[in-house]
Amino acid sequence: MTRVLVTGGTGFVGAALAEKIKRDGRFEVSVSVRDERQLPGIHTHRVPGLDAETSWSTALDGMDVVVHTAARVHVMRDSSSDPLTEFRKVNVDGTLNLARQAAASGVKRFVFLSSIKVNGEGTEPGRPYKSDDVPHPLDPYGVSKMEAERALLELAEEVQMEVVVIRPVLVYGPGVKANFLSMMRWLDKGVPLPLGAIHNARSLVALDNLVSLIVTCVDHPAAANQVFLVSDGEDLSTTQLLVRISQALNKPSRLIPVPSWALGLVARLLGKGDFSKRLCGSLQVDISKTRALLSWSPEISVDQGLTKTISHFVEQGK
Repeated sequence: MTRVLVTGGTGFVGAALAEKIKRDGRFEVSVSVRDERQLPGIHTHRVPGLDAETSWSTALDGMDVVVHTAARVHVMRDSSSDPLTEFRKVNVDGTLNLARQAAASGVKRFVFLSSIKVNGEGTEPGRPYKSDDVPHPLDPYGVSKMEAERALLELAEEVQMEVVVIRPVLVYGPGVKANFLSMMRWLDKGVPLPLGAIHNARSLVALDNLVSLIVTCVDHPAAANQVFLVSDGEDLSTTQLLVRISQALNKPSRLIPVPSWALGLVARLLGKGDFSKRLCGSLQVDISKTRALLSWSPEISVDQGLTKTISHFVEQGK
C-alpha cells in the first residue's frame, strides 16, 4: 500500500486531506504537526519547524509520497520588516530541505500545494489564468511560492522523484477563517453591505474539491512534473457570492447597490485599496488542463460547498 505523508496535518487543508486519504482506503496516511496534537486514527509525527535545518528523517521513513501543505501563509498585515526573507525561509528553503530529504529517502512523488498568487492578483474579463502562463506574483508570499515551484521542478530533473504543483484559488469550506468567515458573520447578523452592484468574476474552490484533486495527484501517472490550477468550475461575482451565502443562511441579503468605482475610491482614501481590489476585481482560472489530463472534475458544486460551510458555521455557534 502506498504510504503518504501530509505536512501541516492540523491545518485547514492538511487535516481535511488526511481524513480523506484515510477514508479512501487505497493509501496509508501519516501527518506532520508542529505541536503535540494528534489526529484520531492517523499516525502523527511532531516536526516543530519548517526551515533549511529541519530534520525529517523519522517522518519520511518508509514514505512513498509527500503532500506538502505546510507553509508560512499570506496575511493581510505582515509585521515583519522584511516579509520576503521570512517567506523564503519557510516556503522556499524549508520546502527544498524537505524535498531533498524526501528524494534521498526514496520518496517517489512530491505534491506541492502552491497558490494562484504565483500567476498574479487579478485577471481581465474573459481572460482566466492558465497553468502555463508566465508567472507574475506581486507580493512576497506569491514570490516565495513561485521560487519554491521552480526549485522543486529543477530538483525533479536531478533526482528520481516526481513533482506535482497545485495552485488553488480562494479555498472555502467547514472551518474557513479570515475574510470568508467575516462575510458569513456580517450576513448572519443582517449587516447592510454596500456590495450589491459588483459585476466581477472570481473563481473559488471548495475544500472538498481541492482535497479531491490532491488525492488524484497522489498516484495519477499523468500528474508527474505538471502544474495544475483548481476551482469549482463556476465563477461568481462578489454580489452573487454574498447572495448565495445569505440563501444558505436562510437570511435576507441586505446588499446596497453602490457602484464598484465608488467603493474603490472610498477604499483608497481609507488606505484599503488592496482589499477593494479583492472585492471588486476579477480573478478567474481555466481548469481545462486539470480536467483533461487527469480526467478529474469537481466533486461538489458551489452551492453544495457553501451549504456545507454554512452548516458548520451554524453548528459551531457562528
